[in-house]
Amino acid sequence: MEDYPEELRTPPVTLVSIVGHPDLHATISTHLHSEQPPINTLALPDFSKISVIAKTPKEKENQLPSSYTSSGILKRDWLSKHRTRVPAVVAALFDADQLSGDPALWQQVCTDIENLKAVIKGRNIKLVVVVVVRFNSRDFITEDRMVALRKRAELDAKYVVTFIPDDASELNQSLNRLGSIFAELAVTFYRDEGRRVKMRLEKKTYASIEFNIRYCFKVAIYAEFRRDWVEALRMYEDGYHALREMIGTSTRLPPIQRLVEIKAVAEQLHFKISTLLLHGGKVVDAIKWFRQHNSCYKKVTGPPQVNFLHWEWLSRQFLVFAELLESSNATMQTTSSPPLAWEFRPAYYYQLAAQYLKEKKTCVEVALSMPDSIPETDDSSDSIVPSLYIGQYVRLLDLGDTSVMQLITDEDYTQYTLTEFQKSRDSTEIIGLLKKSYEAYTSSKSQRSASFCRLLMAKEYFTSNDHTTAKLHLDKLTTLYRQEGWVALLWEVLGYLRECSRNLNSAQDFIAYSLEMAALPLSPLAGIQKDYGPGGSPSLQQVERIHQEVFSIVLEDSDSNSGSDSGGGVKVNGEYPVHLEIDLVSPLRVVLLTSVAFHEQIVKPYAPTLITVSILSQLPCPVEIDQLEVQFNQSECNFIIVNARRREKSAITNVHPDRRVETVPVLQLFTNKWLRLTYDIKSVNSGKLECTYVIARIGSHFSICCGAESPANMTDLPLWKFEDRFEASPTKDPAIAFSGMKVTQVEEPDPQVDLKLDSVGPALVGENFMLPVTLTSKGHSVFSGELKINLVDTRGVGLLSPREAEVSSTDNLHVELLGVSGPELELESDSDSPRKFQNSFGLVSVPFLNVGDSWSCNLEIRWHRPKPIMLYVSLGYSPVSGSPKVHVHKSLQIEGKTPVVISHRLMLPFRRDPLLLSRIKRTPDSGQPASLPVNETSILVVSTTNCTEVPLRLISMSVEPDDNLKSGNQDSGQHPGQPTLLPGEEFKKVFTVKPEANITKLNMGSVCLRWRRDFDSSKEVLTKQNLPDLNVEFPPLIVSLECPPHGILGQPFTYYARVHNQTKLLQEIRFSLSDSQSFVLSGPHNDTTFVLPLSEHILSYKLVPLSSGSLQLPRVTITSVRYTAGFQPTVAASTIFVFPSKPQFQLELESGKNSGSGSG
Repeated sequence: MEDYPEELRTPPVTLVSIVGHPDLHATISTHLHSEQPPINTLALPDFSKISVIAKTPKEKENQLPSSYTSSGILKRDWLSKHRTRVPAVVAALFDADQLSGDPALWQQVCTDIENLKAVIKGRNIKLVVVVVVRFNSRDFITEDRMVALRKRAELDAKYVVTFIPDDASELNQSLNRLGSIFAELAVTFYRDEGRRVKMRLEKKTYASIEFNIRYCFKVAIYAEFRRDWVEALRMYEDGYHALREMIGTSTRLPPIQRLVEIKAVAEQLHFKISTLLLHGGKVVDAIKWFRQHNSCYKKVTGPPQVNFLHWEWLSRQFLVFAELLESSNATMQTTSSPPLAWEFRPAYYYQLAAQYLKEKKTCVEVALSMPDSIPETDDSSDSIVPSLYIGQYVRLLDLGDTSVMQLITDEDYTQYTLTEFQKSRDSTEIIGLLKKSYEAYTSSKSQRSASFCRLLMAKEYFTSNDHTTAKLHLDKLTTLYRQEGWVALLWEVLGYLRECSRNLNSAQDFIAYSLEMAALPLSPLAGIQKDYGPGGSPSLQQVERIHQEVFSIVLEDSDSNSGSDSGGGVKVNGEYPVHLEIDLVSPLRVVLLTSVAFHEQIVKPYAPTLITVSILSQLPCPVEIDQLEVQFNQSECNFIIVNARRREKSAITNVHPDRRVETVPVLQLFTNKWLRLTYDIKSVNSGKLECTYVIARIGSHFSICCGAESPANMTDLPLWKFEDRFEASPTKDPAIAFSGMKVTQVEEPDPQVDLKLDSVGPALVGENFMLPVTLTSKGHSVFSGELKINLVDTRGVGLLSPREAEVSSTDNLHVELLGVSGPELELESDSDSPRKFQNSFGLVSVPFLNVGDSWSCNLEIRWHRPKPIMLYVSLGYSPVSGSPKVHVHKSLQIEGKTPVVISHRLMLPFRRDPLLLSRIKRTPDSGQPASLPVNETSILVVSTTNCTEVPLRLISMSVEPDDNLKSGNQDSGQHPGQPTLLPGEEFKKVFTVKPEANITKLNMGSVCLRWRRDFDSSKEVLTKQNLPDLNVEFPPLIVSLECPPHGILGQPFTYYARVHNQTKLLQEIRFSLSDSQSFVLSGPHNDTTFVLPLSEHILSYKLVPLSSGSLQLPRVTITSVRYTAGFQPTVAASTIFVFPSKPQFQLELESGKNSGSGSG
């Protein structure tokens, strides 16, 4: 479509001309270009240039020879002339100063208008007069002068306008007014011109049918100028149908040139019709129209000697329509009976355009191959140029100052086109079209159509001798064709690939493609008649010929036919060896398929076992192999099978001197027949023994390496799956064929070293648990011994919780392997690993041990949290230096338990109760921490309980307080005699706590308990437990009770209730005293009193006991009015023991003994 002129590719745009005032041309033109629809401008600086729009005589037509009886159909430059040189409207711009003042200026204005009227009169161009006025002098123009100007121009008043350029608002109004006037007059001009031409059509005032087509084209163009798309489409169709009637009737030109002109005009009309339909959203109608256009002209080929002109024209039709369909913004229409699905796709038209261009290329090559098709000395074709009419060509004769056009014959035109086509690069254009089609199909996910376009593209590259690119595309095609099972296409592609490899001198690729081609099944190709390319038609003779050709190249170095030229430049020798590899997905599995099966799945070391190697080939002719090499993952098991008949031609080189070699009388493969070879092998290494590869060598420099396959897992050959052929099993034994594997397991020799793990009971959290490990050699010496230790959770979830595993800290480990202690030991562990669960693994080197020796070590394990684990210990050693290792495994489950449980309890002083406001507001389930009164002594009772099954020896118990805490009993914590805690027994210790600092939160510190197991060799263990944080409060009131430690029956004593006000406020309190039958009392029972700030109020009572024993004192209740809080002593605080008589204590004697002991 790029070859079309721009005026044909784009819709017509209105053209107006502006004369005079060149300083305003840019402003007016910019505004008109922004209009919808836009308007082009032809700017003339002054009136001396108006001759460019004048109607000139047809001078060039006078150059035509007199033998022309009539003109052509469409003038080549008519549309361009109306878009660039023939305006619809001419605007004459005059300055306001020219209209008033000097009569000479007015006279010049009149002269310019008359000259302009004379120029546009013959073309019916519309005239507009524009008076340019400055904003400040717009009132100076008189109405009389404007009337005189309008009469001189013979215009209506609305077509004589003023233009004010020096004011933004007025300028915008002036531009809008000009734009609307130009649009109105342009529509009128193009309508009048269309009617004038259409009248000729209706009256049929023309001499030939050529004028009918020309008039239809003009009317359609004028309709497009005024955006009347329906009228334009109808007139284009009328012209197209009239043109179709000219075929075979017009004799104005020689036959070939007449047909060329008709097709050229039909091409332009079809382009216009398709463009209007597509941009109007009528995709289905456009496709139907193109189908009709193709059917009308597809068989109009012309004389056979110039049929390349037809194919070139037809290719261009499909190309242009594909580009139109691709660039159209129209959406796909859904109709009840749409065209075929692929007709909506541009890729379909690109593909056919390439196909017809290929036909044209072939026809040109045939025409150029004819004798004297282009005379070597004839340069007359250089003077042939396009005529004044579309589709016509003439010879341009230079006669000095003038030139004359001369008619040419069909022979001249044919030579001219052949000369031009000879210069063209059709292959490049064909590849470009196919590439566009391939990309379009790929984007629409039409894989098969895209692959066909790629095949055509590869063939064109092959024809152009670009074998590298052709091979690249063909290789990608083979993947799809193998997957889909398209044998015919695969045969064709492989034939092209063979030739590409031959031309690129790639012996390996040539042999691989040839072998695959020779092994293809022929039944799907039977009855298919087509051109298969360089591979030839598929037949048994052809595959045998390919087979013989390949093996003649392979054996060229040693066979008698080494001098033959089969294979072209492909060589296989010492400089160019070929090695093919066949894996499980290789297409060459049809060439050589190897099956390997062990007869036993588990074998003992050094014990022989049978292995069957089976080979299958689908090549059409027998193949004799020189030698087979069977390779294993244990290289000492590799062995070679040699063909006795070709021993001298298969010298064994580059092989280990200790490699085993077997000889067979003949090593030959027949089509679809298994070659079975069974041998015994011995493995000295324990573990997996797997057959990995089977290498077949043919000749001195050719080998095929096949990946070994197990019979139980062997897959079918994809292309041979549905062939009618006998399928035998790889082995004679059906059980091995059904379950045989290419791998077997070689057991380890029985170990003769005893590994013992001694457990000493459960492990306790915090201690370094020692576990003895003992090795005793009973029949083997220990060389290169290694002891692997691994700690595993019994539930298999690891020794670290998932949430804690992300934190890099040893405290997050539940269980940790600290080390191994013993003689000549070195612990090897991955200490640099950032993942701390690596500390659950250790590797220990074991020294050399003779038979009967023993060796032991201790594993040191620490439990950070109670957790059961499995301990796995594995010993690997060599009975003889350098021999495979033997392994001994032992495991032991160890329970990690918590040794002690530490608890604590806080108590206030006896018969002293401070008022804490937080206790009043706190609910029982609030979860808030407890509170302590500041500067008051409290009692902390810490107890520990033995939770294990073994006795523990308690060394010390202490509290490490915070700096803001004053704790009593701050000694070393050592306990004389180190008491023993039996299982389940509890030990308690009392501490005093007195917060002295005025803080809101108190850190109580931690309890430090030092203990060990109850035997002398055990080590000391420190167990810490943090005490909870406490709130510290200032008590506003403190109530304390005072009474003797005991009473005597009938003897009075004093009972005090002290209320201490620690605030600077006057505190009102209410108190009451309940009666008791056990006492006679005196004192206030019920009253309200006040306690002064920072002072103390004392309630005093006299009590006389009436009975003996443990008695309850009268209950005192004190309530603070301000805080609405009451105090009532506990039962223990209200209890006193009353003796019946005065007791006799021997305190002095005991005191004397103690003082004597202390002084001594």
